[in-house]
Amino acid sequence: MSESVFTRTDEQLGEFALRPLDPATDAGLLHGWVTHPKATYWMMQGLDVAQVADEYRKIVDHPHHDAFIGSVDGNPAFLLERYDPARVELVGLYDPEEGDVGMHFLCAPADTPRHGFTRAVITTVMAFLFEAPAVRRVVVEPDVRNTAVHALNAAVGFEVLGPIAKPEKEALLSVCTREQFVNTTGAAAVRGVTV
Repeated sequence: MSESVFTRTDEQLGEFALRPLDPATDAGLLHGWVTHPKATYWMMQGLDVAQVADEYRKIVDHPHHDAFIGSVDGNPAFLLERYDPARVELVGLYDPEEGDVGMHFLCAPADTPRHGFTRAVITTVMAFLFEAPAVRRVVVEPDVRNTAVHALNAAVGFEVLGPIAKPEKEALLSVCTREQFVNTTGAAAVRGVTV
């Protein structure tokens, strides 16, 4: 198991940490997450464990795409994919800017939902992404029908640019600058996130 590359403590929910994803050892865990009925927008419902491992092997081997397992108090709880949107996912579909980074995140299915958990996850993800000084803007392209994630994105500072047609879905292109994240969440105290 690899070491954490980022940690953030949430006063109500505990210590959030991210570590690089290992397709060989994490495939079984991921399979349960990405094929769960609540992960319908992840579009991996029909895959078996070997196919999930193969998909994530492609991601971690890609020079402009990587993935991380997020944990809370040491227990795996969410998935993060980070990518260069000018080279992956959004090539030719938007006007890239220097310092753009793309992301997808997925919370593991939970038997007992915890109030504020998903917002704490996206706050952790954003703080991790903005920890890199070169990152100036986070770009996302969720399915236009995924109203829950649109509300969550707005809660951390994302601005909607508009719908775009991707091969697999109609997406809602949205961006969040470092300043928008800090001003919306008050996350200036998060390590590495300053304006």
